[in-house]
Amino acid sequence: MASKNVRSFNEINFEDEVLKSDVPVLVDFTATWCGPCKALAPIVDKVADEFEGKIRVGKLDIDESPNLASKYGVRSVPTVMVFRGGVKSGQHVGLTNLAKLVQLLGV
Repeated sequence: MASKNVRSFNEINFEDEVLKSDVPVLVDFTATWCGPCKALAPIVDKVADEFEGKIRVGKLDIDESPNLASKYGVRSVPTVMVFRGGVKSGQHVGLTNLAKLVQLLGV
């Protein structure tokens, strides 16, 4: 079951939800056809639940928002990026674990 704390980002809301956020934002660049993305999903959900109120977490489907995927150089999924103050501050490509995501967030 997906966490209620994981938002859905797209080309319409990315600026407001991610770039203008006053808290760090973890963006999971994903795709419905991606096996490792499905494996990462419960880990992303756990981060969203554990740090609710301190960070913002969301998924961005690269097939639905190809311009953003291209703009941020996403060449494979899953790719996770952290944004602070509208600027990318961290990135991890590929399947990872909870500890690595927490380290990437710096929380």
